[in-house]
Amino acid sequence: MIRFVFLRLGMALPTLLGASLLVFLILRVIPGDPAEIMLGEQANPADIAQLRHELGLDKPFFSQMGEYYGQILSLRFGRSLKSDREAVMAKMLRVYPTTLLLALLSLCFAWLCAIPLGLLSAIRHHRFLDKLISLAGLLGVSVPNFWLGPMLIILFALHLGLVHVSGLTHWYDWLLPVVTLGTALWALLIRQTRSSVLEVLRLDYVTTARAKGLPAGRVLFRHVLRNALIPIVTVAGLQLGSLLSGAVITEKVFAINGLGSLLIDSVKSRDYPVVQGAVLLIAFSYILVNVVTDMAYALIDPRIGPRE
Repeated sequence: MIRFVFLRLGMALPTLLGASLLVFLILRVIPGDPAEIMLGEQANPADIAQLRHELGLDKPFFSQMGEYYGQILSLRFGRSLKSDREAVMAKMLRVYPTTLLLALLSLCFAWLCAIPLGLLSAIRHHRFLDKLISLAGLLGVSVPNFWLGPMLIILFALHLGLVHVSGLTHWYDWLLPVVTLGTALWALLIRQTRSSVLEVLRLDYVTTARAKGLPAGRVLFRHVLRNALIPIVTVAGLQLGSLLSGAVITEKVFAINGLGSLLIDSVKSRDYPVVQGAVLLIAFSYILVNVVTDMAYALIDPRIGPRE
């Protein structure tokens, strides 16, 4: 298993290199000078040139790229271009736990909603309850989080006063961001759970188990659900990586100090090192989630686990 993990991480290196090169090139192409943004449009050209020199922005393109990859290999990622000149790694490690916790809580919320509803929808196939759950799933997928978040704030924070408008002051302030970020995922997982369970229910061994007189609950949870989990885990694993990147909008809506907010603010100020580091951290998290998902396959069904 350890060899399998290191092999998958090694295969991910080209992906990380491609992501790092892409973000480096895009940041140099988009308009906007970090030195001018920091000093203001009315700043003296000589002062702007001096700041560009101090920040190393006047160096040749390939020289900047060499320094960039040198910082990546040393896991330092350089320093922020803002006046505080804080280390990029320190900035990211300070806010990343909040984003990671938000994504994990949203995933748990999606699982708790999707698995029971997906099972119920499959059991009540083609009945009114099945159509009602399918409609709820369709609405969940269709509603964007940048609209759902403000609507939840207006209802539960402004009208009912149950939570704070922004920030994470108390534990219950996590509820609205988690629901906003997890709604699209649970709606997607409902459909995936329903289709997977329906496919397994048609298999011969399920018919045999029922013919032997096994309790319906045992057949459903031990034989049906376990064998239907592989595609569900696949979707959930892939979507966890998407939750980390999708948290960008949710964090801005709820004024959460996470990696997404840091990334947006850094893009606005053309803080190249922070943007590059944040994108690489999200890419690495996505790859790591895929590795963990593959390991989960072996726990669910040892037949498809890694072979020595």
